[in-house]
Amino acid sequence: MKKKVVSINDYGKIRITLKDVMDKQNISRNALARAIDARFEVVNKWYNGNVEKIDADVLARICFVLECAPEDIIHYEANN
Repeated sequence: MKKKVVSINDYGKIRITLKDVMDKQNISRNALARAIDARFEVVNKWYNGNVEKIDADVLARICFVLECAPEDIIHYEANN
């Protein structure tokens, strides 16, 4: 094992881009919440990129409804 987390900023971050996917498909947060059977607040957190813990089931439902892949929504950005 070569790498080790020294500080919270050393390892990069996860960026959520659900907003971009939804905007391209012209779907509202309310419509997506209804389609995936989730509360508006859940979709709103994803939409604004404020997800603290990724729920695999929610992600799967979003991908199913929007006909996309997880990598269309979740991106890892390394610190250089």
